[in-house]
Amino acid sequence: MKSKSAEKIKLTSYDDLFGSSEVTAEEKIVSVPIRLFHTFKDHPFRVLDDEKMQETVESVKRYGILMPGIVRPYGDGEYEMVAGHRRWRACELAGMEEMPVIIREMDDDTATVIMVDTNIQREDILPSEKAHAYKMKYEAMKHQGSKGEKHTADLVGEAAGESGRTVQRYIRLSFLISRLLDYVDNKRLSMKAGEKLSFLTVEEQEWVLEAIDNAVLTVTDKQAELFKNHSREKTLNQGIIYSVLLQKKEAETKVTLSAKKVRSYFPPAYTKEQVEEVIYTLLEQWRKKKGKEEQEDAGDTV
Repeated sequence: MKSKSAEKIKLTSYDDLFGSSEVTAEEKIVSVPIRLFHTFKDHPFRVLDDEKMQETVESVKRYGILMPGIVRPYGDGEYEMVAGHRRWRACELAGMEEMPVIIREMDDDTATVIMVDTNIQREDILPSEKAHAYKMKYEAMKHQGSKGEKHTADLVGEAAGESGRTVQRYIRLSFLISRLLDYVDNKRLSMKAGEKLSFLTVEEQEWVLEAIDNAVLTVTDKQAELFKNHSREKTLNQGIIYSVLLQKKEAETKVTLSAKKVRSYFPPAYTKEQVEEVIYTLLEQWRKKKGKEEQEDAGDTV
């Protein structure tokens, strides 16, 4: 009876081992020293030494590489990896010196399409990875003669089962500066907000980033839409950005007190003005006391 750990290794490593690019009958599988491999130019997908990679390494040690990678000549007897970056890394970690591959002559656009399609169906892909991958495939297909933006976007999304509109939204994210795109990956910014902010100039995006970091805030979809409109009208500036963001922060910190509950602490004869004066006096005393305590605490530290 097979152990659960063995079953897990086989299942979680399936995509890494088998890929999705078809192999023709004329092509031969050859074993190539992994020291001759080069990473695909601008490869947009992460190759992490995480738990899933370790599972793949264990599978490679036990079963070998069940589906060869695809490479193309790089010059001087070396090769550029088109499909199989994770398998390549798994071979390295497993201590293997060679990896089975198919050597295929192909132009840049064909190689780009294969590289994206063999990776895009993974479940753990970040928005930033999809953004750059879809952009690369979109541009490659345009070079190959695909006509019509919507039609090309639909074709780009076919391998992942995504609509042309979804592809276009991901491609827009590639126009974000890297830190804002990181925030989309970390879910500090929604994809919709990121898409809208992508229409801002680089300088305007840097203003937004500075405001977010300084005020410890995020940007809502509605606020991003406002910034996009101001940018389009060439009226966006740092003052507007801070005003919009801080307005939300002030609204979030607004405190509403029950008049009935507050009144229960005062004699019936007290007027509204007298009640407010007492409250503010007590709050001021509390603030001074708090400040004094913080100073005393700070004096005890080195």
